[in-house]
Amino acid sequence: MGDTELIGFIKQVSGGTHLRVEEDLGSGFVRLRSEEAERRQAKHDIRCVEDIVVEMLRNARDAEAHAIYVATTREGDARTLTVIDDGLGIPAHLHSLVFEPRVTSKLETMVMDDWGVHGRGMALFSIRSNVDEARVVSSAVGLGTALFIRVDTTVLPEKADQSSFPRIEKDEEGRLRVVKGPHNLLRASLEFALAHRREPEIYFGSPSEIAATLLEQGRRQVSNETLLFCDDARTLPIGQRLATSADAGELLENCAHMGLVISERTAHRILSHLISPLRPLYDLARSGGRKAAGDLTTDLTRDSRGLKLAPEDVELFSREMEKAFEMIAERYYLSLSDLPSVRVKGDSITVRFPIEKE
Repeated sequence: MGDTELIGFIKQVSGGTHLRVEEDLGSGFVRLRSEEAERRQAKHDIRCVEDIVVEMLRNARDAEAHAIYVATTREGDARTLTVIDDGLGIPAHLHSLVFEPRVTSKLETMVMDDWGVHGRGMALFSIRSNVDEARVVSSAVGLGTALFIRVDTTVLPEKADQSSFPRIEKDEEGRLRVVKGPHNLLRASLEFALAHRREPEIYFGSPSEIAATLLEQGRRQVSNETLLFCDDARTLPIGQRLATSADAGELLENCAHMGLVISERTAHRILSHLISPLRPLYDLARSGGRKAAGDLTTDLTRDSRGLKLAPEDVELFSREMEKAFEMIAERYYLSLSDLPSVRVKGDSITVRFPIEKE
């Protein structure tokens, strides 16, 4: 059998996989041969900071994440991004290797999605090639992933307007679409959320807002038994870790282990419910804009005796009502189109549940 025939036989048996892979790294990761890597080369895909966010969201989605949290800040010319997801996770021995050239977990998954060709599997290498710092802060198989990225925006630009919430309308089929607004980090995340509805859910905000969100969600999930016997929060799924924080010091430490940089003062404010948890971007889009969780539709009214609920109490009560609504939602295929609104009038407190049928 000649060389040409042998290569043809190998391709037929292995689908060409053998000829594309230089090294099997375990856990589904491989190092591609140079020829295959050059064919997939994607460094040019990263032209701005917004492209990084899209690639990170795609990777987390492909890792079967149910929730993705994008925490971002900018100081001077430095933009930082911490992207946390509850997906499959990255084995410890691959934390550095995933940023190396030709390393991928996507040998057979090149596909087209709304953002073009995807699945070349070298997004992390492409990102690291364009930024000052990119590293895995925390990840383990089955426990999710936290990645930290620092960008010099004089080298890799971002849109000038990073604060505006895009305008959203329904198309002819009743689906929400972004129709106007700057193509900023928020819009990139929002368009991804609208394309995927609630799977995965996307949360976008500052590190303190993401920390408040993870703490609130974790407290719903973590049992008292887990809290009692957990000696190291890093052994828990990433979405539950902040719930083990007994005080501001522990919250600060647990945040640091997830790449969320906050101050001790901010940790105290989070524990005191002075920083509101975020709502998923898809839910924000349905309510028409980015409002803090406590800014319901209202100026909560006084009754004739001057009774007024404190905003933080309204927020907590509204979220408890949201959880209580889940029983009806599951039985009757309903979902909330916004947070329950709470209003004080006379001798009554009224809760309104805005719903839509699924």
